[in-house]
Amino acid sequence: MSNQSAELIWRDGTIPVSTRFDDPYFSLENGLNETRHVFLDGNDLPARFVDGFHIAELGFGSGLNLLAVWQAWEAAGMETPLSFTSFEAFPMSATEMRRAHEAFPELAPFAARLSAAWEKDPTLAKLDGIEARVILGDARETLAQQDWQADAWFLDGFSPAKNPELWDVDLMQTVGDLTKTGGTCATYTAAGFVRRGLEDAGFAIERVPGFGRKRHMTVGVKG
Repeated sequence: MSNQSAELIWRDGTIPVSTRFDDPYFSLENGLNETRHVFLDGNDLPARFVDGFHIAELGFGSGLNLLAVWQAWEAAGMETPLSFTSFEAFPMSATEMRRAHEAFPELAPFAARLSAAWEKDPTLAKLDGIEARVILGDARETLAQQDWQADAWFLDGFSPAKNPELWDVDLMQTVGDLTKTGGTCATYTAAGFVRRGLEDAGFAIERVPGFGRKRHMTVGVKG
């Protein structure tokens, strides 16, 4: 389990910025719309939702991606819990999480449940309504210990230029190994080495329009 916590400051009083990686946790323009564009639309969700659907994520951060897809899952009328597994090396405190979530009032019912469970146990073992698990520690060590395969990946580490460890070739290969045939991945970055790493891991990669001022992002389908 990680014994390191997030190190952050607040931009405009509402947007958490990692001082360790000099990068904001979500878009300065509209974090929720970015999540929906990059991670939901990028993985063709909610259209692909089925019972037992499993999403995996690199970089839990504030939990915004979980909240957005949890809301979408319930709005789609799914009657069984969504499975969501995320990996995080530097967890926020519950107080920081609540402050970050204030920027997204439409997610408030889900955010309140998440932050309450997070305060009790940041692995989210006590979060009801979704089969969520956050695996704390260095993903380069913990990811290879998993024995499941995901339907979709949210690759949401800090910028590859500032956090290259979460985008290295071996880690992308493990992502590929832990993805079902026909499974997908999406990320806000279009960095060439990330695309090549995912291609080498078995994904057919496409560069598509990004969110806001980001010209491009990356999506992939596992062959």
